[in-house]
Amino acid sequence: MKAETRFELPQGTLDLLILRIVALGPIHGYAIAQRMQQMSREVLCVQQGSLYPALHRLEYKKFLASRWKPTETGREAKFYELTARGRAHVKTETENWARLTDVVGLILTGTAEGIG
Repeated sequence: MKAETRFELPQGTLDLLILRIVALGPIHGYAIAQRMQQMSREVLCVQQGSLYPALHRLEYKKFLASRWKPTETGREAKFYELTARGRAHVKTETENWARLTDVVGLILTGTAEGIG
């Protein structure tokens, strides 16, 4: 997929992607956005107006915990970590996503044989 190709994420997908990135280790908001863009090969670019409300929502749901600490540049930033509840949620949602994509793939690549 070309780097110029960008698209909207389905509802709820951003939360799962954020949690998967935070599962890799404590990270601050700006770095989450950078890592998402990097891991998606520059296709996904999350805006601050979407990222920070999602982080607050995930923290409210107790999937993330946060604390202030210095970044690599010495500035203070809020670092997010996955909670035990967040780890369980990521596991369940990742499994659900895998099943859903398998089923959608069957339909998108299937033929009309056997129907009717």
